[in-house]
Amino acid sequence: MAWPIAEVARMSGVTARTLRHYDEIGLLPPARIGSNGHRYYEERQLLQLQQILVLRALGVGLTEIARILGDQVDELEALRGHHRRLLTERDRIDSLAATVSRTIADLERSRKDGTAMTDINRPENLFEGIQPADVDASLRDFPEHAEATRRVTAAMTPAEIEAGQRERTARMVRLAELMTSGHPADSEPVQHMIEEEYRLLNGIRTVPVEEYLAIARSCTENESWSAAYEAIAPGLAAYQRAAMEAYAAARLS
Repeated sequence: MAWPIAEVARMSGVTARTLRHYDEIGLLPPARIGSNGHRYYEERQLLQLQQILVLRALGVGLTEIARILGDQVDELEALRGHHRRLLTERDRIDSLAATVSRTIADLERSRKDGTAMTDINRPENLFEGIQPADVDASLRDFPEHAEATRRVTAAMTPAEIEAGQRERTARMVRLAELMTSGHPADSEPVQHMIEEEYRLLNGIRTVPVEEYLAIARSCTENESWSAAYEAIAPGLAAYQRAAMEAYAAARLS
């Protein structure tokens, strides 16, 4: 049985644009291309796409994925390896969730009785289970930007990468503060922050307006992105999206 690209995109949650890009770089050619020019995928391609998405979720870049897929001989053994990596990642997420939960409880207690946070006495506790995020994995629906990001980060030291991640988190917190203080998404303080983010984004690679708007939509439509925003403040994902869309309408149109 063969599935058209639109159906594969629907089933996998990957955009047709990304699937075409995977074909163009030789990572996932379709089983065949019909006389109408449409791509069709069979079971073998679906299994390969599953492997690609698992590896992307684990933070592996497209170049390395191509090498892994090219080197593997047995698909079943490859899946066992992916499964081991996923179990390791699950343990890391569990540790991270425990750290955040402990910090929430600590903050609630300190605000209630006016005492200092317990974990500030041992600040390393605040970062237990936390590792710098692989931005490439979070940009799987924007492969061109993911590759550009990898080229930039490849020239950075681990300390610089960690500092960048901390700054991204700090910007999310500042945006949450503006949201909770009642600033509309199109207000000047919010738009000033969005402009800063836009300059940083274009410092990596020039992003077309259509792609910028797609990135904005991903704030609510991409589960991992949305979860990251909502972990900071409920409603922040939609607020970030609205702020980006307002910026595009006012300054990029």
